[in-house]
Amino acid sequence: MELYTSPGYFIDSDSSVVQAFAEKHTNGLQDKEEQAIALYYAVRDGWRYNPYLLDFRPAALKASTVYETDEAHCLGKAILLAASLRHMGIPSRLHFYQVQNHLGTSRLEEFLKTNVLVFHGATEIWLHDRWVTATPAFNKELCEKLGVDPLEFNGREDSIFQAYAREKGKFMEYLHDYGAFHDLPYEYMLREFRKEYGEHLHETVATKDSPVQVSGLNHFL
Repeated sequence: MELYTSPGYFIDSDSSVVQAFAEKHTNGLQDKEEQAIALYYAVRDGWRYNPYLLDFRPAALKASTVYETDEAHCLGKAILLAASLRHMGIPSRLHFYQVQNHLGTSRLEEFLKTNVLVFHGATEIWLHDRWVTATPAFNKELCEKLGVDPLEFNGREDSIFQAYAREKGKFMEYLHDYGAFHDLPYEYMLREFRKEYGEHLHETVATKDSPVQVSGLNHFL
């Protein structure tokens, strides 16, 4: 388990800002399950989920960089949660899926020419002698806007993806499981983005007015 409690390049749990964040939200909690739950909600609702923010620069995907923002892609939120857990001595790793989206990302689907999303990220946490999966991507306010029940996490059961919106039918379904990794498998991720979206992704200026904010694509893809 040492691998899953040690800092990585992306899961930089040795960062002072990550450590301060983890300690703030677990203050007074001694039980590892309670700490994990507290950190899950702190990440889930502390950063707005922005699926249109695609920044492929390695430094932008570090937990310490994500912390300095107020919105993040699912990758960044999963990485930040994993780093916070590791600082508290709770083993964690990343898990990625290919999913088909049905709600809330029409602009992204138009941009990518598909409703298939690769490398949708979650965090696996070692509690009660087994791995449980938590997905902190979708903040409560976004779920309310989309008519989807937010994902809760109790430390004992997997909290993965909402299968259905309350009034609009299917929300998200699994197509492929990439597996679990001790840190972000950066090159693997780039290959999957290149394979699925390469001809549709173009370098754009990352501004708040852009329908999709993309950084680093020409260099990394």
